[in-house]
Amino acid sequence: MNGEEWLDVFKKIGKEIHRELPEGLNIASRQIPLGRGAAGDKTYPIDKWAENIIISVLENIHRKGEAFTVISEEIGTRTFGESKVIILVDPIDGSNNAKSGFPGFSTSLALLNGNTLSDTVVAYVINLTTGDTFWALRGSGAYKNGIQIRTTPSADATIVAFEASRPKRDISPILPLLNSAKRVRCLGSTALDLAYLAADAVSVFVTGMSSRTFDYAAGMLIVQEAGGIVTDITGNTLDHVMVGLDRTVPILATANRNLHASVVKILKNQ
Repeated sequence: MNGEEWLDVFKKIGKEIHRELPEGLNIASRQIPLGRGAAGDKTYPIDKWAENIIISVLENIHRKGEAFTVISEEIGTRTFGESKVIILVDPIDGSNNAKSGFPGFSTSLALLNGNTLSDTVVAYVINLTTGDTFWALRGSGAYKNGIQIRTTPSADATIVAFEASRPKRDISPILPLLNSAKRVRCLGSTALDLAYLAADAVSVFVTGMSSRTFDYAAGMLIVQEAGGIVTDITGNTLDHVMVGLDRTVPILATANRNLHASVVKILKNQ
């Protein structure tokens, strides 16, 4: 299948999860974790519920002759035939939000024709609380709800979004940037942070902790196709980063190159 066909599959998955969300939220109210997923984080019932929907659709695609490897937060790595194609899955990005009823969680899917982030060719993120969908095909731009989006050309860090799973540890490295911002936001979903940056809702996104590739691969391509820049927090490229279940590096995304240079300088001179 080509990129557009895979994007249609991702849209189908997103629509099904969103349509069945009332059931998922009922499951989410059961806050006792099922254990730990392959990536090491706690697996809550809603995580497994969403992943089951995704895997069911992908199994059907495999039965029709497609081969690929799935890397997902909960089940880990599962091979569906011999192929260099990799699908990165974060069934529920923002599980803590979902299980507590806070509106800010998503499903994130990325398709790669290889095993590094530079091989990402299809990206899809759905905000499960609003139904907003974001997607990108490499070389074809980024879209929100079917309308092409672009990042802001402004060099001002007006609204800075960030994530900090352990604030005492994770905020210190990025505090100079937060202090320089006019406004800050912490949504609790990296995929949504990146998607809304691409749509010009925020100008900078930063993490003080290392992130896993399934958290940000889809959002990274969407930002890049919208005109933004994504690196580690020292400004180094992420193209060489191998995809998998391990944590990689803290990430920095900005709306444009001039803004990126000024933000990197702030972070380096803390």
